Amino acid sequence: MVPRLRQTLFQYRSYTPIPFLLAMVLFAQPTNWTMPVGGLVAVLGEMMRFWGVAYAGSLTRVTGGVGAPEVIVAGPFAHVRNPLYVGNILMYTGIGWMAYALFPWLVLGAFVYFTFQYVMIVALEEEFLEREFGAAYLEFKKNVPRFIPRLSPYRHAAQGHQRPRWGEALKSETRTLQAFGLVLVILLAIWIGK
Repeated sequence: MVPRLRQTLFQYRSYTPIPFLLAMVLFAQPTNWTMPVGGLVAVLGEMMRFWGVAYAGSLTRVTGGVGAPEVIVAGPFAHVRNPLYVGNILMYTGIGWMAYALFPWLVLGAFVYFTFQYVMIVALEEEFLEREFGAAYLEFKKNVPRFIPRLSPYRHAAQGHQRPRWGEALKSETRTLQAFGLVLVILLAIWIGK
């Protein structure tokens, strides 16, 4: 049951935010303080995602099975093992603050749900990475936290050849950036129209 749930959550992870984002927009009550504070948190989350995608590449967008050509240890991965999921949680929390919809319950519900979802998905991904890369991944796992970033970057020889690919990241993140921009425009319109 649990392996199947983890695979399903992994497969549909790009679509699970939609109900929360719709509720945030439908019940939005943005204020003069929630828009800038939430906006800052949301932008930081998207920046973390974008930075992670630049290093991990388009493999982060797959919906079939978990896969990776190597253990990524550079960029944001030198600070936290799952920068895209940390970025997502920050982004959704920030949008929730901006919207101030059913506050604080919708934001808390989204935070709890996405934390649960990502814990399940990460467990699935870690099983694959341990099988695929063995000691190399276990060393990385021992030195880099799962969700709470370390302040000083982890040092590893592979960082010499792992470079960001910003163009590929932009192409891969286009859909996320479009959705983020659309939600932002809608919330700005609601805020200005108040």
